[in-house]
Amino acid sequence: MAQLRLAMAQVNPTVGDLEGNCGLVCAQARRAAEAGAHLVVFPEMVLTGYPVEDLALRWTFVDASIEAMHALAGRLAADGLGDLPVVVGYLGRRRGGTTTALGQPVGAPQNAVALLHRGRAVFTSAKHHLPNYGVFDEFRHFVPGNVLPVVRLHGVDTAFVVCEDLWQDGGPVSAVRASGASLLVVLNGSPYERDKSDTRLELCARRAREAGAALAYVNMVGGQDELVFDGDSLVVDASGSLLARAPRFEETLLVVDLELPDTAGPPDTGAAEVGGITIERHLLSEQPVPAYEPLPAPVAPHTDDLGEVYAALVLATRDYVRKNRFSSVVLGLSGGIDSALVATIAADAIGPERVHGVLMPSRYSSDHSVADAEELVRRQGINGRIIPVGPMVEAFEQAVEVDGLAAENLQARVRGQLLMTLSNQEGHLVLTTGNKSELATGYSTLYGDSAGGFAPIKDVWKTLVWELARWRNAEAERRGQTPPIPENSITKPPSAELRPGQLDTDSLPEYEVLDALLDDYVGTDLGRAELVAAGHDPALVDRVIRLVDRAEYKRRQYPPGPKISKRNFGRDRRLPITSRWTV
Repeated sequence: MAQLRLAMAQVNPTVGDLEGNCGLVCAQARRAAEAGAHLVVFPEMVLTGYPVEDLALRWTFVDASIEAMHALAGRLAADGLGDLPVVVGYLGRRRGGTTTALGQPVGAPQNAVALLHRGRAVFTSAKHHLPNYGVFDEFRHFVPGNVLPVVRLHGVDTAFVVCEDLWQDGGPVSAVRASGASLLVVLNGSPYERDKSDTRLELCARRAREAGAALAYVNMVGGQDELVFDGDSLVVDASGSLLARAPRFEETLLVVDLELPDTAGPPDTGAAEVGGITIERHLLSEQPVPAYEPLPAPVAPHTDDLGEVYAALVLATRDYVRKNRFSSVVLGLSGGIDSALVATIAADAIGPERVHGVLMPSRYSSDHSVADAEELVRRQGINGRIIPVGPMVEAFEQAVEVDGLAAENLQARVRGQLLMTLSNQEGHLVLTTGNKSELATGYSTLYGDSAGGFAPIKDVWKTLVWELARWRNAEAERRGQTPPIPENSITKPPSAELRPGQLDTDSLPEYEVLDALLDDYVGTDLGRAELVAAGHDPALVDRVIRLVDRAEYKRRQYPPGPKISKRNFGRDRRLPITSRWTV
């Protein structure tokens, strides 16, 4: 058996920031070297950030990524880190030129991986399986690779693949056993969704057993527009048993000592083909390292489901603010549960001193709504101000006669206009406070409460909003802190307060019933007959389908927000606005 100290850099790159991301790699490579690592690996496309979307189709961006990869190899060597093999993901180009076949992306870009050592790229390879489902459009952006690189390092043969290559049968992972590799390293940009961590571990364990090799899964962390990456990097042995695991939603360097079968026989640096995959072998060092005392393998504890969802929302909000260079946020505070939860997420993400809440009472606002919003400001220490919108609404009503829905929407649009004006004047990012249930049914005002730059709870059903609020308050109590959300904001019946005595249940069913139906219709695409067969009331099914389908135009104009479910509104779900299909 041979020993190998592996460092897995679970980092938070920024899309397009090649210089900053290379600096991130250098900093973590130095930490790995100081920890005595023999190999350090980084996530998928760490040099460019991920996903780059149509930036992959720009020749200048692909060229810059390739140049950055080669420059990074030289920089590592110049910084005294050249002897440490560093594996990075980057945006590359298919070998043999840039000729592109009909139906393939122009310029033949590839989701690539390189091993950097002593100032050069020992190998470059590319992702074989290109996901084209859910939030992924990789057939649009990349051409596939067909190489499994295998590197002999300190007597251990190590194979390298990229993300989806692990998830799909066949491809390079199927050639690992034939290659004789003792370790399979997988570079990932795998976004968070609920209940995914167990799926990942089960998949890694199964692939390790299939490959007959230990498996190291390194994933990125951080927010990128709608996506949030949770890390959760892990290592399993060849039997699938968990050896080490990184914490979720935070940057870390996971250092693991492995005992692996060393490879007998002389090194082979040639190439062989197995099932359409070319196995390319490279030699870095033949002799195993002298025996040493291994470090304890860290296994980070996982929080409960609600804690993970909340952490995802906080990280996504923090990174959207930070990566888009906003210094502060502003949101409307109604005293209700949605704005209370969004304010709490924002305060946890960037600090209460950078959160500005605006109370905008109208003639229909209840006294308790203002009081609850003021109590939230006091508890959390965020910036609060009151700007009554009554006079502004009256000015509109003097110019144009409105009633009914138009009058209700006018109040919401005045509030939205006020928040956007404060954003322009003071430089805040406007946070939209609508939840997924409202967005699904169109229960929001276009250019009103839907106005903003980022929507932290866009993918959160109303029932989950309440659960998260209670969880956050309980977490504060557990820590001996004041619960951030007033109890009345959680327990009072929800209302838009746009007419006297208005309640959400005037026009929507109870949220427990509604959300269950919406989750079946939106989340799994059940049709009318299937929804009724699942136990939903037929009349309610017909009504909800009409509401959801009719509101597609609103969702197209809604701000981005973090994906936490298997099916979010955005890249996950793409339906025509103009359609007569209703079943």
